[in-house]
Amino acid sequence: MKDIFTIVFRLTVACLLAGLVMGATFIFTDQAKKHNEHAREQKAMLGLLGYSANKPPPAGLTMHALYRYIVSEGREVSMGYLLPTKDRAFVFVAIALDGTFRNATPVALDPAKAGEEGEREKALAAALGPGKELRYAEQTLVVTEDGVRRAYLLSGRFPGFKTFISMLIALEPDFTIRGLEVMEHEEDPGLGAEITQDYFKKQFSGKPFARLKELAVVKTPLPAEYQQALEAEKRGGLDPAAAAAIMDQYRDHDIYALTGATISSRAVTNGVKAMVGKFTYRLAILDRVLAEEQIAAPF
Repeated sequence: MKDIFTIVFRLTVACLLAGLVMGATFIFTDQAKKHNEHAREQKAMLGLLGYSANKPPPAGLTMHALYRYIVSEGREVSMGYLLPTKDRAFVFVAIALDGTFRNATPVALDPAKAGEEGEREKALAAALGPGKELRYAEQTLVVTEDGVRRAYLLSGRFPGFKTFISMLIALEPDFTIRGLEVMEHEEDPGLGAEITQDYFKKQFSGKPFARLKELAVVKTPLPAEYQQALEAEKRGGLDPAAAAAIMDQYRDHDIYALTGATISSRAVTNGVKAMVGKFTYRLAILDRVLAEEQIAAPF
């Protein structure tokens, strides 16, 4: 009997130690994964804005995060934006679904922790009080240089051919597409997975908002000169001026579908149109509310 108790004790200790090791390993790897994802996202954002390790952003460049929430209180539903203010504080602006202003509530939140969803929701719950249910919707970045708007960065996801496609889109101040990056997808290799290639995703670059709203996908083959211009930055062969001239010729054209992956091509096209369309509509409402209520946002 003594031997049995000894064996059970040793097995229990071994299991506890194994659990501690596995738990510590998970925490470490999870933190490393989140760090790598954040670093990749930051690199993609700066790349879409035209910056890199060899061309760092100017000192006056700032990215202001706007966190959009869906707020439910009983049967009433509204939108809410957690915004930075000019004095490095935060305010939660609630807007009814018909676009009318409801209220603005100061939120005590450490700017260094604003990027952590748990910290944001804790601060929002303390500021808004009980009775309100919050559902996080999305984050948008307003990019300014010395206080002047230079770009918008939208992140979101939409259905692809198989599962979901996660996208990062950069817009000019007039909502012309500056560029886009596919952050995550599960499309088929050699087919839909080609949405990550320059010859597909760069077809969206330079499309003005008015053209984007009518954008369609065509199955005709991608012209050779256009593909060469789309891939010029990565593959060379064309000087920048020649590539830009060819790109201008195709600026108003529809999107040429990937060979054998028309569904994936349409998924990206429709997803980009939806993301940009919804953003411009909501931003117009938010800008109007900020102006009318004299809420001092830094963008």
